[in-house]
Parts: sequence; C-alpha cells; structure tokens
Amino acid sequence: MIKRRHILMAVPGTVLAAPAIAQTSTRSGAGKARELRFGYQRSGTLLIAKQQGVLEKRLNPLGIDVKWVEFSFGPPLLEALNVGSIDYGTTGDAPPIFAQAAKAKLLYVAAVEAAGSGAAILVPPGSTLQTLADLKGKKVGFARASSAHNLTIAAVEKAGLAWGDITPVQLPPADARAAFERGALDAWTIWDPYFALAETRPGVRVLASARGIAKQNAFFLGNSDYTRANPEIIAAANEELAKVALWAEAHREAVAQTLFEATGIELAAWQRAVQRTDYRVAPLGDGVLDEQQRVADRFHALGLIPNKIAVRDIVWKWEART
Repeated sequence: MIKRRHILMAVPGTVLAAPAIAQTSTRSGAGKARELRFGYQRSGTLLIAKQQGVLEKRLNPLGIDVKWVEFSFGPPLLEALNVGSIDYGTTGDAPPIFAQAAKAKLLYVAAVEAAGSGAAILVPPGSTLQTLADLKGKKVGFARASSAHNLTIAAVEKAGLAWGDITPVQLPPADARAAFERGALDAWTIWDPYFALAETRPGVRVLASARGIAKQNAFFLGNSDYTRANPEIIAAANEELAKVALWAEAHREAVAQTLFEATGIELAAWQRAVQRTDYRVAPLGDGVLDEQQRVADRFHALGLIPNKIAVRDIVWKWEART
C-alpha cells in the first residue's frame, strides 16, 4: 500500500521549514482565522499576486495577516497543506490526486483551465529520438506525483506504448535538470519556467509539447479545515486572484518583467513562458472536473495510487461574483 509519506517528497530550503510555521500561527482557537498562509511556486498567478501585494490589500483591512512560503513543486506544497503549515496553495493536476488518495486534508477551491502548451518532453543534444514511440526502452525523467508525471503517462499512451516500455526516472525539477544536462536522461518532461530555460540551450529539442497530449490544468487548493471554517477568506482570495489573472492575460510583457524581478530567472525565458500561459482563474466546472477524474483514473489503472478516488468528493463550491 502506498503511504502518504512515500508519495509526497521533501525539498530543500523554505519547504523544510514550512511545518514550523504552524507552531507560530496567530489563529484564535475556535474563532475565525487571523492569517492566511499561501504556498506558492516560482511562476503563476500567486507569485504575481505576491509581487503586487493585492492579497495583503484585500485581507489586511479584514484583520487577516498574509504569509508566504515558497515550494519548488506541487507534492511538498500539498504535504504542507495537509499538515496545516499553509492554508492555501496552487499546483498542477497530479499532486492533488496523489494527496487525495493519501486522504490528505484538502479541497479544490478554484481552477485554471489550460491548453497545455507550458510543458513539454525535451531531448538532450545529440539525441536521435524523433517521435514519442522512440521513448521505448529510454530513461525519461520527471517529478513524481507532479503534472509532468501525468504528461509522461499520457504521452506514453498516445505513442501506443505500455508504461513498462519506458524507464521512469523520478527526480525533483532541479535534480532532473542536472541529470538531463549531464546526459543521464534520454528525455525530460518538464513545465515552465524550467522548460523555457532548457529549450534554448544548444542542441536541446522539444520532442513533444503537452498541447495535444494532456491539458495540464492547474488548481488552487485549501486546507479543508481552514476552508470550511473560513469560507469568506478563501472566497476573497479567489476573487483577488481572478482579478490578477485578468490583468495578466492582458499585460504579458509586464507579467514577464514581474516574474523576472521575483525570481531572477532570465527575462527571455519568462517572455517565452508567459506568452504560452493561461491565467484565467474560475470556479471548478464540469469540464475541468471530468478531465481531472480522467487523470485520477489513469493513475489508478497503473497502480500508482492505491485506491480509486472521485475528485468531486473534495470540491469546495466557490460562487464567483460577477
């Protein structure tokens, strides 16, 4: 049986410090929360909102302090969400499926429906691979329980291969990048901004874009206890993020500059990544939920999660105001 501690991996730096944050919470016992702790990654709407300070402007007047904790990818973020080290965060499609299967305390609270162009399967300089079918017998790197995991499985299916036809190499993004650059991987499945950084390196090629393979939807998630106790705070955060997303859709050059300033990752990489990113934040509709259920069923069919789950069981209904 797959244990929760086995499917959610630790990462260095701020992530390891995350559980300690729960010890210094300013919650008021059984009363309403006095803070909202966000888990974010080095891209996307939450990072833009952090840079703009819009969540502080909305929540501070309500007596809610805003805290920020950075994560390198989704699974450790959801581990922190489950144990109550953060209250709200964002990930790709696969992490909440693994977390739900491990009975983590989380709820889907909003979604970003994406077309899937912000991720790809890359091959290193000198590679002779030309099609997805050429992955047979090859070492393919990706982060376990991440959206790249789902994209790799979907790509293998699209090629008419069985999962056992490839050699999965499960590594966090930074480790996978190092393995890819030293020639230890035949292919690497990765998302932006790592994708945008790697694709312009001499000799690196895109074997296949996520577009046409998997949609790569993203999700905002809340700790279930926090969300049920503080629905008005979660709704306020969603509303502000929806506004940020609308701004981002219309100001892509400014978004790239904002993310460059936030991360130090080269501006040209952000310009490429931002141009192919969907930012729309909305309640979870049937189309997104149906796709997420297909992802869950895909992992279960391969025995990668221990039990069949229904994603609709952990959806919190956000009624966006018009």
